[in-house]
Amino acid sequence: MENLEDVKAALPPITPCCGSEATTSNGSKPLRIDIHTHIMPARLPDLKQKYGYGGWISVQNNGDGKAKMMIDGKPFRDVECNCWQPEERIKEMAATSVDVQIISTIPVFFNYWAEPEHCADLARYLNDNIAQTCSLYPKKFVGLATLPMQSPELAVAELKRCVEELGYKGIQIGSHINSWNLDAPELEPIWTACEELDVGVFVHPWDMDNKGRMEKYWFPWLVGMPCETTVAIGSLIFGGVLERHPKLRICLAHGGGSFPYTIGRIEHGYQVRPDLCATSCKQNPLSYLGRIWTDSLVHDEDALMLLIKKMGVDKVMCGSDYPFPLGEHEPGKLIEECESLSEEDKAKLLGGNAIKFFRMDETLYRTEAN
Repeated sequence: MENLEDVKAALPPITPCCGSEATTSNGSKPLRIDIHTHIMPARLPDLKQKYGYGGWISVQNNGDGKAKMMIDGKPFRDVECNCWQPEERIKEMAATSVDVQIISTIPVFFNYWAEPEHCADLARYLNDNIAQTCSLYPKKFVGLATLPMQSPELAVAELKRCVEELGYKGIQIGSHINSWNLDAPELEPIWTACEELDVGVFVHPWDMDNKGRMEKYWFPWLVGMPCETTVAIGSLIFGGVLERHPKLRICLAHGGGSFPYTIGRIEHGYQVRPDLCATSCKQNPLSYLGRIWTDSLVHDEDALMLLIKKMGVDKVMCGSDYPFPLGEHEPGKLIEECESLSEEDKAKLLGGNAIKFFRMDETLYRTEAN
């Protein structure tokens, strides 16, 4: 049975996976950068055997370009080769006019429930795998690292390795870390390190309630995910994290979840019940609009326009959730077909804002796109 070290040894050397500071583009065709895409390794060792307990993802490859992700022998998700094969992704990117994908692990691989050293070991493997993909196709892919967030010390160490050795410009984290919301004091060293290392933080919902009333109708994904994201950003605001870390760059998945559409209620609560809502923060929640970023994945033009109005046209980025069925199957189509947006604003949403958020070198990707 393969272990992580054997799989790593088969890979060619890793080179930095991300570009440098953004530059101004004079090109006529807007870059299309999909900031919300997921990827997994082509090969995954037997993690239960390696670490000595269950709960880990395993993959059954059907040999026909399809595979089943399993947890303790139970089906979790069916996936196709575009989930692990960069060449297939590049073909599909070309078919949908996507120039660059920001690639991150599938959230089920966060594994925050696991023993910290085991989660750190697997995170290192996943990050090396993503960096390898980026190094093979540096003009097509930019990586986000995953961290063992349940151990802030190990998380900071892996973050520094990914930035200093692999050239990462961002990380993807879950909407909560086991029983911690994102304002947990234990997480402060991670936020400090993100500021110091100048990395963007992409917050993705995970571990939604799927019991009782939430069991039917795909509610954990349709309703639970937007709620998770709102709790995450609410914790960062009410917990004072954004006050204490003014340089922290946060991007929320799925158009910010429910947050842009409930901000009025959230702000009203801050005003009328400061004894409950303003115990750890001094600034009004509305003061953070214009500082928080989101992807564009809302599936509805009216929702997109409200999102832009609330968050700012400079703070929304094209994101599709590729290659999964709940995503936008033609990334950026909603933006491109929105008649209420100017061509300049479309260019920002399709790629310009991502260049700034992830500190990418636009000239590298502009040359490829043209």
